[in-house]
Amino acid sequence: MKIWQKNIDVDAFVESFTVGNDRAMDMHLAAADVLGSLAHTQMLNSIDLLSDEDLTLVQKELKAIYKEIEAGDFRIEDSVEDVHSQVEMLLTQRIGEAGKKIHSGRSRNDQVLVDLKLYFRSEIQHLVVQVEQLFKQLITLSEEHKAVLIPGYTHLQIAMPSSFGLWFGAYAESLVDDLELLKAAWKICNKNPLGSAAGYGSSFPLDRTLTTALLGFEDLNYNVVYAQMGRGKTERVLAQGMSAVAATLAKFAMDVCLFINQNFGFIAFPAHLTTGSSIMPHKKNPDVFELVRSRCNKIQALPNEIALMTTNLPSGYHRDLQLLKENLFPAFQSLSDCLEITTFMLQHISVKTDILNDPKYDYLFSVEVVNNAVLQGIPFREAYRQIGLDIENGAFQPSKEVNHTHEGSIGNLCNEQIERMFSEVKAGFGFEKVEKALDALIK
Repeated sequence: MKIWQKNIDVDAFVESFTVGNDRAMDMHLAAADVLGSLAHTQMLNSIDLLSDEDLTLVQKELKAIYKEIEAGDFRIEDSVEDVHSQVEMLLTQRIGEAGKKIHSGRSRNDQVLVDLKLYFRSEIQHLVVQVEQLFKQLITLSEEHKAVLIPGYTHLQIAMPSSFGLWFGAYAESLVDDLELLKAAWKICNKNPLGSAAGYGSSFPLDRTLTTALLGFEDLNYNVVYAQMGRGKTERVLAQGMSAVAATLAKFAMDVCLFINQNFGFIAFPAHLTTGSSIMPHKKNPDVFELVRSRCNKIQALPNEIALMTTNLPSGYHRDLQLLKENLFPAFQSLSDCLEITTFMLQHISVKTDILNDPKYDYLFSVEVVNNAVLQGIPFREAYRQIGLDIENGAFQPSKEVNHTHEGSIGNLCNEQIERMFSEVKAGFGFEKVEKALDALIK
């Protein structure tokens, strides 16, 4: 029997089709569902819809269920439709009538909304921690190898001198902007939809400001219709933030796959971190980075997938939205794995230090030679023409000294400034406020 069911039996095939994979997906929301109920029942008590005695019973048992979830001892039974029903059923079984009162003033629509936002906040915080770990590893490598020159490319053609300091540092700074997009998603997730009920509010005098404070939200989704319209939009914005991180990882993985290739030979990893061939004994394949590249390309498709599933839905709740979990939830683990393995691999990377001694890289220094001529008073266009003629005639003699001093160049990486930007963006999330509120809720 479902909590919404009356006296009509639902066809088993219809039930199976409509529930789908939702029980498995809802396991991700179990802890969040209990947190939402802890806040909601405190609010019900504050407006005299739940007695002090019932509140004590409900809160004690909800906290017991929370501990079961944390310990991995919680499951959603096959006969139960979703996590909300499972928690309410357990409460009713264990404490009786008081358990039946926790749904006053809310719908499963706003219940899943608040569950999702709490869950998304937790996942964003986890990703930010992992992004920071990768960021720090990239900055460390940038500083460690800042004097080692490598070719820079445009159109995949040899262009100008670069360095490992620039290469690693570029991806570190890319993560700063990615974090800005994740912060935008965090700000949208950090608004409280609880109390919007089925999307049209309630005749009960709900104190939505109280539940906002109890759950550590920064603000409310005030308009109850918009609170419901946020379903799908929140997921899409979050997917865009995740796809930004994924795009940085995918591009970096592609660079690694190029640079580890024997025709480049710029970097290497220990043999035990690469894979071999069943037929070619010499092979050391960068399978880790190939999979990072593919996984992250897949994550970059997420915003479009979500948009196509939600575009042109009218306002109000629709069952289509249930399927968003199946697209988004596995992406959290996939992106987390990619961040973790990339950081791990970079802890074991080695770089080649004499790359530019190869004569094929002589032309990298053509701009340096032109600039040196300009510094001696020769007009740029005249110097450019003369060096171009020398290259065509085979008379070009490179000067392999590089003296780049402006901000963000080979000789002035500005890694301290990049670290400052990262710290400022991270501080804008305000994780501490959320942690403090949730700790108080479950203590």
